[in-house]
Amino acid sequence: MSNAVLDINDKPSGGQLVTLSLQHMFAMFGSTILVPTLTGLSPAIALLTSGIATIIFLLVTRFKVPAYLGSSFAFIAPIQVASATGDGPGSAMIGAMAVGLVYGIVSLLIWKTGYKWIMKLLPPIVVAPVIMVIGLGLAGTAVHMTMYETVGDNKEVYSAAYFVIGLITLAISILCNNFFKGVISTMPILIGLIGGYLASLISDAVFHTHLINFSKVVEAKWFKTPDFLIPGVDYEFHVTSTLLLAMVPIVIVTISEHIGHQLVLGKVVHRNFIKDPGLNRSLLGDGLGTLISSLIGGPPKTTYGENIGVLVLTRIFSVWVIGGAAVFAIFLSFSGKLMALVGTIPTPVLGGVSILLFGIIASSGLRMLVENKIDFDDKRNLVIASVILILGIGGAKLAFTKTFSIEGMALAAIIGVLLNFILPGKAQPDLEMEREEMEMKESSIE
Repeated sequence: MSNAVLDINDKPSGGQLVTLSLQHMFAMFGSTILVPTLTGLSPAIALLTSGIATIIFLLVTRFKVPAYLGSSFAFIAPIQVASATGDGPGSAMIGAMAVGLVYGIVSLLIWKTGYKWIMKLLPPIVVAPVIMVIGLGLAGTAVHMTMYETVGDNKEVYSAAYFVIGLITLAISILCNNFFKGVISTMPILIGLIGGYLASLISDAVFHTHLINFSKVVEAKWFKTPDFLIPGVDYEFHVTSTLLLAMVPIVIVTISEHIGHQLVLGKVVHRNFIKDPGLNRSLLGDGLGTLISSLIGGPPKTTYGENIGVLVLTRIFSVWVIGGAAVFAIFLSFSGKLMALVGTIPTPVLGGVSILLFGIIASSGLRMLVENKIDFDDKRNLVIASVILILGIGGAKLAFTKTFSIEGMALAAIIGVLLNFILPGKAQPDLEMEREEMEMKESSIE
């Protein structure tokens, strides 16, 4: 039985709705704007599309799943690769469209054939090392942002001030995550950004480090339409193999992440979301959110663990609250002053929170291996994990022609799936999936 304060379809009063929705919006805010900041996309568009994608998700899942969709960290490196090898951010958006379409295809297959096949295709021994690659592959970016300042003609020099600010930001995020309870513990990234920003202001005032420039904030209008990226208007729509191979294989990880979130959510609210409204619907909602987001310049979307954390703490599962958070995010994206203020966040502050975030991503892969009791005395498992890690972190590249190549994380994910099928021996069962299914059956009996 659910011990919810407000169940999924319960509607809170007006004052409650505003307060609870803002709480969810702030929980996702830091992570959602961090992804576009690191990839050269618009934070305003990321915020706008997170709200739009969440509303689409709620509609597709028939208002049965209280999940919020924010910017996906799994696509940071692929977006950077697509932007660098193509025509800028527009190229990454073409890849994101393809990702949304793949979600739709997988959703259709699950609707027709069930979901067990996808769990066999994406076992923990493949998915966990790829998740580790995502975090570890971005480690250099996080540390570089925390330690190096750009001066003169794009020359980068070590900066003690940057490093101190980055460490302060990291320390604040860790303190919030580990030593506080309640809502604060679910927003370590946002609070870390705020704390690092205040430390930067103090550094500017006392040591004249010039970390923050408010000129653009002063010039910004209170109301400003976000900078959309429209295919055929702001960039040429050219689908290339390079773009598809940089972005699409990451679906291997994000679909697994999606399934995991649905299982956790189901456990929290005492429902079987894999069965009702169905994994096909939740994946379709996620995919449509990503597709619509990419059509106007937003990063790919994923359900957010931060907001699941808020559900756990508050026991308020109402989809009205999730929808309210989405509406607030949409309105906030049109605040020129706020978005200009976001643009003034110093690089070392972003680097400080990135160290924690990317480390958590890598550790999540390690945790998946532990929770599923992957046996590394089994040479089969050892080989699969080893190959994925080295190919992914090492940035391996398989070039067929000058314009057709697979590299890095995408190549590692594809080879991991192939090795899982090719190598002799019994594939490791998904014990976590089995455990969750058993708990759901017991819950439905109750």
